[in-house]
Amino acid sequence: MHGNCNCRPENPHNCIALVPIFNSLTQDERQEIAAITTARTFKKGELIYTAGDRGGKLYVLHHGRVKISRLSASGKEQVIRVLGPGDFMGELSLFSPLPLTDQAEALETTTMCLIEGGKLKELMKKYPSIAFKVMEELSQRLETAEKLIETISLKTVEERLAGALLAFSGGKNEVLLGMSKGDLASQLGMTQETLSRKLAAWQEQGLIKLIGQRKIEILDRAQLEKISDAE
Repeated sequence: MHGNCNCRPENPHNCIALVPIFNSLTQDERQEIAAITTARTFKKGELIYTAGDRGGKLYVLHHGRVKISRLSASGKEQVIRVLGPGDFMGELSLFSPLPLTDQAEALETTTMCLIEGGKLKELMKKYPSIAFKVMEELSQRLETAEKLIETISLKTVEERLAGALLAFSGGKNEVLLGMSKGDLASQLGMTQETLSRKLAAWQEQGLIKLIGQRKIEILDRAQLEKISDAE
């Protein structure tokens, strides 16, 4: 479904106000962004773009969740990250003529605000703060990717999983997974079977309690921290 994006700057809940790269802009400047923005809604499971597509747009997530992943030559999926409202994607295609190398899939009914890349680059020249914010976001994503590579390369399955549960918990004793267990396993570089076996074993040991498909209660944080920090 296509249509004009309700991105009026006076509405604090619209995509322009949500995305951090536009935080430093005035309302009038945000209106310029809104003028080159359209909306599209994707159903659960629908691909927003695939590897090989020509980009040229900045995709801003208004509401919903999107999974970014890559497929190997054998068809194995590697989940890179899951995005929520205010996040954006497709930025690399704004600066490179090469086709997209990942794919984006809607995990639920999702509305994206699509910003025309060529026109956005013109506004970047006019408002350099936008370009700097994009660079800042790319730097953070690069650091996250490097940490993920390090984790998969140097840490055991147990260390990876314990670290992920602690990170997702945000200091609380309850974890609400923002993705399926299969996607979590992919992101951590393990099979879903290995993930399920390890979670079941930890539940037996009294470290965690599994509640439904997406909720995990942490019963022994100290032990998980010990496993996560193991050398």
